[in-house]
Amino acid sequence: MKLLTGEYRNTLDEKGRIMFPTKLRAGISSNVMIVTKSVDRCLWLFTPEEWESMSSKLMANASPFSEQNRIIMRRFIAPAQEIEFDKSGRLSIPQSLREFAGLEKDCVFLGEQRFVELWNAASYESYLCETEEKLLEASEQFKDINF
Repeated sequence: MKLLTGEYRNTLDEKGRIMFPTKLRAGISSNVMIVTKSVDRCLWLFTPEEWESMSSKLMANASPFSEQNRIIMRRFIAPAQEIEFDKSGRLSIPQSLREFAGLEKDCVFLGEQRFVELWNAASYESYLCETEEKLLEASEQFKDINF
């Protein structure tokens, strides 16, 4: 699998389908993606291999007797759904997940190397504005990285 990176804008149609960016699709060998809720009000999309890796690690360290673990299982693992690309390269986003992320017409795909985020465009712009001041502080965590 190639790295999935880039920011792409696309339109969700009235049936909840959205064209997956061609450049991101080139990095995926499967005709299937796993979509689930994220920490922010967007969706995470994983290849089956990445989903298996990430969810297995979560579940291997999760106990149903831990309240925090149950929250993670219920918020990320349970709502995950497998969706297939149609012949046109579109994904049909399940209604419950569209509602969670507030997906309407204008959307943004963000390639995060091992997974993809799908945002409502207006929500993403708001997020960028809200976190602008935190960016410098967050980048300080990586001050020892040289390129």
